[in-house]
Amino acid sequence: MQRGEIWWGFMGAKTRPVVLVSRDSEIQARRFILVAPVTSRIRQIDSEVTLGEEDGLHKPCVISTSNIGLVTKNRLIRRISTLSCTKRDALDAALRFSLGLD
Repeated sequence: MQRGEIWWGFMGAKTRPVVLVSRDSEIQARRFILVAPVTSRIRQIDSEVTLGEEDGLHKPCVISTSNIGLVTKNRLIRRISTLSCTKRDALDAALRFSLGLD
């Protein structure tokens, strides 16, 4: 498991894609990690990162960095893909926006 990977995960009552946002050293050392959900509800706001088929997903969707949360690693089922460097940079920018770190 590494930062920037997209995984299928059990999120409440639903199985949905999530992106790992914790730093790699935290992912390896901790039971709980930070993830950002992927959603098909696209609002075109600065806290979102657009994803699609090139990212291993079947339809247009976004990473919603305004909804990050903790999950236990055992709730992550299967890796879908890894974000490109460009998408990872966009994820970092969206996280800075969501957390007010600009």
